[in-house]
Amino acid sequence: MSKLLGLGIAATGLAHFAAPAAFEPVTKMAFADDVRNWTYRNGATELAIGLAIAAAPTRKAGFAGLAVYAGWLGKRVLARR
Repeated sequence: MSKLLGLGIAATGLAHFAAPAAFEPVTKMAFADDVRNWTYRNGATELAIGLAIAAAPTRKAGFAGLAVYAGWLGKRVLARR
């Protein structure tokens, strides 16, 4: 189950590069300046976290990274309101 979740997160990260415009409205909520650049940065982060979760040896670190990343993004969104 964790492997599938990790691969799903990684696929979402890759999608940031394949179709960045689809992610820009969400990205803009946290990063009003340089939205495209932040879209790519977030995609790379999600790809790395997803691959870490998918692999058993790095799964715990991947989940820790996911928690930190989600908290950081949430803080960014709330700060912009």
